[in-house]
Parts: sequence; structure tokens; C-alpha cells
Amino acid sequence: MVLGMSLGLFTLMHTIISLVAIALGFVVMYGVVTSNRMPSVTVWFLLLTIVTSASGYLFPVTGILPSHIVGAISLVLLAVAGVALYGFRLSGLWRVTYVVTALLALWFNVFVLFIQLFVKFPAFAALAPKQNEPPFLAVQGATLLFFVIMIVLGLKRFRPAI
Repeated sequence: MVLGMSLGLFTLMHTIISLVAIALGFVVMYGVVTSNRMPSVTVWFLLLTIVTSASGYLFPVTGILPSHIVGAISLVLLAVAGVALYGFRLSGLWRVTYVVTALLALWFNVFVLFIQLFVKFPAFAALAPKQNEPPFLAVQGATLLFFVIMIVLGLKRFRPAI
């Protein structure tokens, strides 16, 4: 039992929240590269991504796993993004800080999504059972490249009116 739910139900809720956070993150990313702040979508993206990262610590495991490290980094990035957006209202270098931290937090969620796809789905698992084979590395490499390009575009284009 986790938070009064069976492990299966908790996992399902965690997964749904993660997928919604990722979808909202792509909307926020589009807003960043088109210089549209999208305040309502952004707050939900940040909140649900925080819930996703934090809820990962509630799974019953012994010891620290790589997912815990990714979750910790993501939570730090999200805290900094929130401070940049809501505390400093994107002034000066806080605009750059927000773009980088918000999009990196999204990348971490997508990174974990692809890991889970290669672990949980037999067709993907057959291609890369250890997650160090060329298909897995190609997917993760292409995803990282995409996010680097989006961050660079965001840094060049994101000039929202507050």
C-alpha cells in the first residue's frame, strides 16, 4: 500500500500524472520557443512534474536507485524554475535560468519515459534489454539533441511580457 492505494493503483496514478506532465511540458516548450508564457499551462506543468518526481520516492525499494538521483535533480531544477518564474518574474538572467531549468526538467521526464518504455514493453525490451544497446542509445541521443535544440531556440526567442 502506498498512500492508501495498492501498489498497482499508485503506479497507474504516477504514470498518468507523469504522462500528463510530459504532454503539458511539450505545450510549455512550444510556448517557450514561440515566446508565449502560457501561465495556466505552465503552473500545471510545474506542479504535476513536481508531483511526478516526488511521488517516485514513495515506491517501496531498498537503497538509492538511479531514479532517485534523477528525481532529486529534477526537483532542484523545478524549484529553480519556479523561483525564476514566480519569484524573480523572469527578470534579467532569470529568464535564461527558467528556460534551461524548465526544459531540462521536461527532458528528465522524457528520459525516464523512454527508459520505462524499453523496460516495460516487450518489443522495446527485445531491442535493448540492458538499455545500453544502439537502439536505446539512439533514442536517448536523439531526444537529448532535440532538447538541446529546443533550449537554444528558447534562449533566443523567449521574451514574454509579464
